[in-house]
Amino acid sequence: MNRNTIEKLEYERILKEVSQFALTLQGKAKIKSSPLIQNKTQLERMQEEVKEAIEIVKISSNVPIYSLDDVELYLEQGHKGLPLKPEQLTKVQSFLDHCRKLKQFMRDKENVAPTISSYVRSIENLQEVEDELTRCLKFGQIDDYATPELAKVRRLIDQREKEGKEKAEAAARSKRIADYLQEKHIVRKNGSYALQVKRQFKNKVDGLVVDVSSSGATVFITPRAVADIQGEVELLKMTEEHEVQQILYTLTNMILEKEQEINIAMDTMLHYDVLFAKAKHGLSIDGVLPQLNEEYEIHLIKARHPMLKGNVVPLSIHLDRIDRALVITGPNTGGKTVTLKTVGLLCMMAQTGLLIPAEEGSTIHLFANIFVDMGDGQSIDENLSTFSYRLKNMIQVLEETNDNTLVLLDELGSGTDPNEGMALAQVILEQLVDKGATLLATTHYSELKTLAQKKAGFINGSMEFDINTLQPTYKLLVGEAGNSQAFPIAIKLGMHPELVERAYELIYKEKREHIHFEGKEAFKRSYQKQIAVNRYARPVKKEKKQGVVPQFDQGDNVKVSPNDETGIVYTGPDSRGNYVIQMKGEKKTINHKFLKLHIKASELYPAGYDFDQIFKSKEERKKSRIMEKRHVEGLTIEIE
Repeated sequence: MNRNTIEKLEYERILKEVSQFALTLQGKAKIKSSPLIQNKTQLERMQEEVKEAIEIVKISSNVPIYSLDDVELYLEQGHKGLPLKPEQLTKVQSFLDHCRKLKQFMRDKENVAPTISSYVRSIENLQEVEDELTRCLKFGQIDDYATPELAKVRRLIDQREKEGKEKAEAAARSKRIADYLQEKHIVRKNGSYALQVKRQFKNKVDGLVVDVSSSGATVFITPRAVADIQGEVELLKMTEEHEVQQILYTLTNMILEKEQEINIAMDTMLHYDVLFAKAKHGLSIDGVLPQLNEEYEIHLIKARHPMLKGNVVPLSIHLDRIDRALVITGPNTGGKTVTLKTVGLLCMMAQTGLLIPAEEGSTIHLFANIFVDMGDGQSIDENLSTFSYRLKNMIQVLEETNDNTLVLLDELGSGTDPNEGMALAQVILEQLVDKGATLLATTHYSELKTLAQKKAGFINGSMEFDINTLQPTYKLLVGEAGNSQAFPIAIKLGMHPELVERAYELIYKEKREHIHFEGKEAFKRSYQKQIAVNRYARPVKKEKKQGVVPQFDQGDNVKVSPNDETGIVYTGPDSRGNYVIQMKGEKKTINHKFLKLHIKASELYPAGYDFDQIFKSKEERKKSRIMEKRHVEGLTIEIE
């Protein structure tokens, strides 16, 4: 997968979250390096495994998985001819114990997980090795009774040490040297029992000096008889150490003889660790296993960005072979970029065998490549501007894109002259669709909204904006073109409507009233201050126009006299001032003299509303949609 895609979508954060549910370091590492799989059969088999793992976790989340890291190191150590230490053997013993418990755990889950529960059969019976380790080890040390020889030598050591202690205590009680002692009790110094003798009397006590106090006032002396016994103890301890080493070598070799079986057991446990980590993560995000397809279809139902917590507005989207390019418009901070990232991340999660935060019925195509262009990237080394950097990236995307590619573009063409940026953005989008890519793009360019009408494969989308609260709702509206909402926001905040209307006319080359009379009165005092007045200009007398035809927009709601019936403006006016009005499902030609504006279309419908839904039948709209995408012999639409 393209490195830029992984970084921009922050996919490694997703894998890191999943890895937190793994219990072994190898499991965490394997999850973090998970490749995206394109083979549908392999992925479906992986999904089936995760599905069964979920059923097991619902019954019991305490799966007996043991750390594998130490066991691997111990096997390597054994091959170097170094015997394992008692504490290392204890960890191997614990691993074998977990293998046995894992087999027992899975045998009880055959009904809910017939496939993955069978994997424990590959773990050989290592009971003999486990039993021998249990017999020879006690509290992390070699047990006294590991061999008869070890038991005998340790018994002798205990006896001789006891004798040495008794003789040292007897010497301390002797009246002959009582005046020479600093203290009446014996101490253990350098492995020997010793008397605490005053410095000036050290030559009065027969024995070996083993230590001196920090002040120098006390000399620690082991009596001669005790020293002889201590010498015997040292010889016995050498014998003990030799016997322990022999036991360690024997146990290490026993483990090495079962190395292949142990490796298979570790591989099996690692596989379980990864499976249960995916299952637990999927449950934590309330995810589902999406359906997989090779038909270029992305159908997400109430999907959520996997890293967003709390009350998240769900995303529903559908793309296929016919409608494969979605152009999303709308205001800043409205959720356009999050929408792109959500689609990209969920596609990657599906191709890693993970659950996705969406509802059942969601389906995802298996893409060979996912390309992303978003954010303010900049190459310092090559001294490229943001625009140049992104354009260079897009050239590479154009070169490598094919019909099995998902492309996510955020504000394509930004960072340069708006007209030139828009033109480049349009030709890039068209070329990507011509190459067969599945495409999601966000833009502020209003000209790109018309692509859905001009070119097959494109559909519009917009992020909903609540003009009353001046806040985005983060809801994606597929099939509807949005806008930046600059004009409605300006009106809402109290800018004079005449100024807003002039700004609108500068862009769209047509007039439009942006606020009704009652709204103007609400801000009347503020409006008067906003309009500049030239006190030196001569007043211009306006000539009264006769017979002016009122201008109604398509969709305006009008009253038709003399019966004051309600109708909707379809077209007009013609040269005689006649409008075509739709009344009760029929279209009638009525002169402007009989029409009176009731409600403006701008107050009834959102910007960019498709009036074909009102004036054309469902059959006509269906035919129109087909004819926009391709020629169909004999397919016609009657124009009224």
